[in-house]
Amino acid sequence: MSKEEQTKVCKHCQTEIPKKAKVCPNCRKKQGGILKWIIIIVIVIAAISAMTGGDDEPKKVGDVQSGEEGNKETGKETKDTFSLGEIAELDGVRVTMTNYQESAGSEWNKPTDGNVFMLVEFEIENNSEEEIVVSSMMSFEAYADDYAANVSFGALVENEQTQLDGTVAPGKKMKGWIGYEIPSDWADFEIHFIDSVWSDTPFKFTIEK
Repeated sequence: MSKEEQTKVCKHCQTEIPKKAKVCPNCRKKQGGILKWIIIIVIVIAAISAMTGGDDEPKKVGDVQSGEEGNKETGKETKDTFSLGEIAELDGVRVTMTNYQESAGSEWNKPTDGNVFMLVEFEIENNSEEEIVVSSMMSFEAYADDYAANVSFGALVENEQTQLDGTVAPGKKMKGWIGYEIPSDWADFEIHFIDSVWSDTPFKFTIEK
């Protein structure tokens, strides 16, 4: 048997040592293989995922209009997008688009020519263990026929209801409106809400004209 087959190089001090040596005679450090570290890392990642992981996608858990509370046969229904009155839930946070209004404005407060105001009402219920922050500017993104729409304070002037901004403590709810200015010939309007406490997965709501 050759010398190369009988020896190996210490991974710490690079000295040649007997192949079966578990401790280097030169630096006295163990020669454990990389496999055990891979196993340890996998176990740690799995443990972290088990503690912090939640649902990957929002699920339909009810419908305000019909009074339905979930699906008794199949449980919660995973959906890509939700419509008016459907209760969406992800990791203990429930979001429902409860109402919307299209407005041409008033004599002293009108949208730009060719545009209309779009006002949308949401109810947010926090059943998680952490307080969540809701911002009409930061928590929501809107698109009219796939084009980004900006929050319009002019639209909110036309609505005397509560604006959707503030914090929601565990076990509490918030209800309010967001206003946008969009083209008057819009066909599809989509709003995304992101709960940054538990997930970056957005709740998606759509309105069809």
